[in-house]
Amino acid sequence: MLKTSICVLPELKGFGGPSSFQAKLKKGLELSGIAVHHDIHDPSTRALLVIGGTRRLQDLAYARRKGIRIIQRLDGMNWLHKKKKTGIRHYLRSERMNLQLSVIRRFFADAVVYQSRFTRDWWHTVYGSQKTPHTVIYNAVDLTEFYPGDSSYKDGEEVRMLVVEGSFKGGHERDLRNAVEAAHNLADLMHAPVRLMIAGKVPDLFKIDIPTHPSVIIDWLGMVPHADIPDLDRSAHLFFPAEINAACPNSLIEALACGLPVVGYATGSLPELVGEDGGMIVPYNGDFWNLEAPRSEPLAKAACEVLANHREFQRGARKQAETLFSVAEMVEEYRKMLLDPLPGS
Repeated sequence: MLKTSICVLPELKGFGGPSSFQAKLKKGLELSGIAVHHDIHDPSTRALLVIGGTRRLQDLAYARRKGIRIIQRLDGMNWLHKKKKTGIRHYLRSERMNLQLSVIRRFFADAVVYQSRFTRDWWHTVYGSQKTPHTVIYNAVDLTEFYPGDSSYKDGEEVRMLVVEGSFKGGHERDLRNAVEAAHNLADLMHAPVRLMIAGKVPDLFKIDIPTHPSVIIDWLGMVPHADIPDLDRSAHLFFPAEINAACPNSLIEALACGLPVVGYATGSLPELVGEDGGMIVPYNGDFWNLEAPRSEPLAKAACEVLANHREFQRGARKQAETLFSVAEMVEEYRKMLLDPLPGS
């Protein structure tokens, strides 16, 4: 082991979301000479990063006794189970996870990293602000893997709108309906066919219940390997982030890096991530916290404006990614929180 190492808990495997973040962080820290492992008892451990939460509170207590700094990385919290009937097991699991996250935040973390300003404000509103130091560090993307293509939308051709989500289960029916309704309204305004490409797990019952439109084709792509996402992003004209109140969606950041303009509703972190350059974000015009339907006509109009100035928005999307979502900068910000003196200390 090297003299300085970082312990990361829990150990995550797979693709996308927290697993993707952990892999990027580990690679970046190790390139700078800092070993990353998952054993809090390793004597070289200088700091512990908790990605969300862990049931191994004994490991956090051990870190406390040994004076090992504990940094907690916080996503949003579970809330859909209180608005939709998702089953008793899902409800109890969601409540347990919220409690677990809040206990670590309040009693164990020496500092907290929030994935977005929206996430920070949400936690502060629901569970109260604390004297614990905190900062906001956005998720990031490999800008050499996710890069723009060389084609732009041309008048009269089929509009390709992309949605990339992990799953539409667990109360995310409204997310899917919002995407479909946006495609329907866009087809009406453009007087052109719209191909809605949906990547992610969609229950068959959802597909049966989706309304149809004569000018909208839906491609149910299922789970797409992460290695294929860059090409998928580059094949589309618009990206629609479907999740309501998303904390900091990797799929949106990857789309921006590929020069894919975003059109979406002003919920969650979307306004701060997309900014003025990455696309157009419009008001939801409904109570999204209670899963009301939005007014999709303004979003369709925004999409038309983006398509009319497509090349400019493509450049803006890539610029936004280069400005905010560099992996190297993300890794350095985490290194500071883990190893440098904390703000206010």
